[in-house]
Amino acid sequence: MSVKHKVFANLYQDSVSLMQISAQINKLPGIEQASVVMGTETNLIQLRDAGLDNGCQAGPNDLIIAVRGEDEACDEALALAEQRLKSKPEESNSGGVCPPVLTSLEMAKETAEDANLALISVPGDYAAAEAIKALNLGMNVMLFSDNVSMAHEKQIKELAQEKHLLVMGPDCGTAIVNGMPLGFANVVKRGAIGVVAASGTGLQEVSCRIDQLGAGISQALGTGGHDLHEEIGGISMLFGVDALANDPETQVIVLISKPPARPVAERILQQAQKAGKPVVVNFLGADAQEFHTSGITFVHTLADAAEVAVALLNQKSIPASVAQISPADEKVLAAESVHLPAQRREIRGVFAGGTFCYEAQLLCKQQGFSASSNTPVKGNTQLSDIWHSQGNTIVDMGDDDFTNGRPHPMIDPTLRNQRIQEELSDPKTAVVLFDLVLGYGASMEPADELLEVIGQVREKLGAKNLPLLIAHVCGTEADPQVRSRQIDNLRQAGVLVAGCNAQAALWASYVARQQAEK
Repeated sequence: MSVKHKVFANLYQDSVSLMQISAQINKLPGIEQASVVMGTETNLIQLRDAGLDNGCQAGPNDLIIAVRGEDEACDEALALAEQRLKSKPEESNSGGVCPPVLTSLEMAKETAEDANLALISVPGDYAAAEAIKALNLGMNVMLFSDNVSMAHEKQIKELAQEKHLLVMGPDCGTAIVNGMPLGFANVVKRGAIGVVAASGTGLQEVSCRIDQLGAGISQALGTGGHDLHEEIGGISMLFGVDALANDPETQVIVLISKPPARPVAERILQQAQKAGKPVVVNFLGADAQEFHTSGITFVHTLADAAEVAVALLNQKSIPASVAQISPADEKVLAAESVHLPAQRREIRGVFAGGTFCYEAQLLCKQQGFSASSNTPVKGNTQLSDIWHSQGNTIVDMGDDDFTNGRPHPMIDPTLRNQRIQEELSDPKTAVVLFDLVLGYGASMEPADELLEVIGQVREKLGAKNLPLLIAHVCGTEADPQVRSRQIDNLRQAGVLVAGCNAQAALWASYVARQQAEK
């Protein structure tokens, strides 16, 4: 095996583009691992930890291609990555006059004086400075970058507060602003429901479900996962609530977060009560009885948030929670699991979406199935070895534990698929629970390679010896991947596809309970 790299001095590209190039060259025959990153100190450490550092010398403004594999394959991968980096967009009819290259936010603002939103995706060490520049230029900020300290986040958001501007992030991966999808967003209908979420895939689940129910999104604003920590104080969510309250196109407001710090939650709920519009709240895993807030509808799951928001919009009665299994579901699940031998008892969850992993853990735990995880909910166990499951195990493959030096599984599902293959081959596994997340930036055919993996395991074990596979597909018909096509592909391979993440987790719990009673 060879390890090779190439450094491009003073060449910058955003992290999503780099992850997509990494994903492409990772799939080349003979390549064991590849990474395309900026040469920050953090990234250099990650390359070293991943075994991709062979004396690479680079600065934070330099771009690195690093590969490990067969010698000729490494050369091919380096050449392909360089070609992708140097490829230019199609020329427009500009009479041969090229527009100037914009090298700063100041130049961009001069070119487009009415621009009021900056999307920042630079290494975390430099993200705060760029966000502050954008705010001082009078622009709202979507900060895609992660690895920004809490102290810097607070500094950025307090400045935004002074200037009456919005900061989405750090680590804000999804937003929809005035109908424009940003980051890992889905193609949803415009409408009258506004969402503020401290969770990227939580926002995707709610916005997609609203679209599937025939309604639409006015605005979908991300806050970043740390916004509701006590140190930050919910600054971005409070701004979002106020903005949606004053937005004439928004008739219903939805708030999504993992359990906030209690004082922050109370502040947000007080602000929501003043909105003068119906507000739906899902603080995942929090006890709604603790808050005693009139005029706000608390819900149990992400899918419930969408269902209730649409009902309120249409002035209909509040629907029952999706967190239940119908007799028809029980009949199907019982028939599908009847062949499983008694020793197959364990739930194995393999998720690309961090909030889906979190919600699945909560629901399985409520059904009596505690689990180990690399990102455990309260009461669950920290997984001692993230690469190997122990008992019921539900992992977030998009967490830093798995993505250091690798593309996110929504972009390149290879590592996720390998984990599913291992879980299917484990004789203790009763059910493998997983998600497919569609939308801009995500893998164009996320089911294809997975179906090959399932086919290989089925051929080896036999169809009757295969654990059950239960999936949930987060997306819409208008997404580039087309949700119904992905669902059809999965079902043809024998995968049971639930209507939402919560339903999938309940199905998995039902199967595990049936096995425990054998």
